Amino acid sequence: MTEMTAVQPDATAPGAGPMVRAEQVHKSFGPLEVLKGIDLEVRTGEVCCLLGPSGSGKSTFLRCINHLEKINAGRIWVDGEPIGYRERGGKLHEMREKEVAAQRRSIGMVFQRFNLFPHKTVLDNVTEAPVLVRREKKAAARERAAQLLERVGLGDKLGAYPGQLSGGQQQRVAIARALAMQPKLMLFDEPTSALDPELVGEVLDVMKDLARDGMTMIVVTHEIGFAREVGDSLVFMDGGVVVESGNPREVIANPRHDRTKAFLAKVL
Repeated sequence: MTEMTAVQPDATAPGAGPMVRAEQVHKSFGPLEVLKGIDLEVRTGEVCCLLGPSGSGKSTFLRCINHLEKINAGRIWVDGEPIGYRERGGKLHEMREKEVAAQRRSIGMVFQRFNLFPHKTVLDNVTEAPVLVRREKKAAARERAAQLLERVGLGDKLGAYPGQLSGGQQQRVAIARALAMQPKLMLFDEPTSALDPELVGEVLDVMKDLARDGMTMIVVTHEIGFAREVGDSLVFMDGGVVVESGNPREVIANPRHDRTKAFLAKVL
């Protein structure tokens, strides 16, 4: 099993610190170092937006948070719990996949692509994980799934199949599916990048609604307007490092770093 030197946290009990805390996170794919020591804290109820050019490490970092990618050094906590590793004898030892899967249940993730089951109805797509993973009773899971689909504006599509929906509708189903697991943290990896421009707004509206309800969210996005309006914090990444971070409105209006200025000049 993978073994790393342990980093001592300030607080290890769930709820004792920030919802997400990353310290000196490194990730390499062979000789390519993608993350070069990421430090980040996200408070409970905060919306953190990650901006940066393609290849800056944003999506890789997001996948490290729920251990879809294994880090090479550093440490990540979610709600005070170290993700993917446990400490023993001053070293971090990688958890078994079953244990990691249990941690992922409380971390919802929405990808660029919707990854819905094409042969299942919208309602069944949202019901599947709570029944199979959380062992919920099917009737209760279907009732909550219907409520979630109503919440994302798809209460009239319960019996439809993914192929009968627009891209924006499919992404809203994907959000409802993630919420069905009752996560304490939601990760969004460029959720609107695969959508036609006219469909982007309907997905962002659902995300804004989640933010108003206090959901902790980390969002990799190029939607500057969303970051400015909804974000509580903005982190600009480039070359595998955090270049600049702060209040979204302040960073967007008055970036301090030349690299941030150059990026924003191209996307605003």
